[in-house]
Amino acid sequence: MNQPPQPNNPLHGITLKAILEYLVAEYGWERLGERISIASYRNEPSISSSLKFLRKTDWARAKVERLYLYSVSYDERHFKNNADPDEGTSETGSVWDRARRD
Repeated sequence: MNQPPQPNNPLHGITLKAILEYLVAEYGWERLGERISIASYRNEPSISSSLKFLRKTDWARAKVERLYLYSVSYDERHFKNNADPDEGTSETGSVWDRARRD
C-alpha cells in the first residue's frame, strides 16, 4: 500500500538506520553520547542495538531525529560535503539525497 506524500515532513523517505549512520559518521559514538544521554551510546555501541532501542523509545528517537535535522541543516548552511558551494548539487547530491539513498 502506498503512503500519501508528506511534503512538510523533512524526514520522509529517510530511514532511522540512515539517520543513525549519518550521526555516527558526523560525531562518533562518544560525542553522540555526550549530545544525547543514551547509555548504549557510551557502553559498547552498535548500530543494531541503537536501532532496537530507538524503535522502542519515543523520547530518544525524537532527540536523534532532532539532532539529525539540525546537523543536516547546519551542513547545508555551511556547504559542508560540497566541493563547489556555488553549485547546488555535487556528483553525490545533497546531504538529503545521500541520506535517502542509503
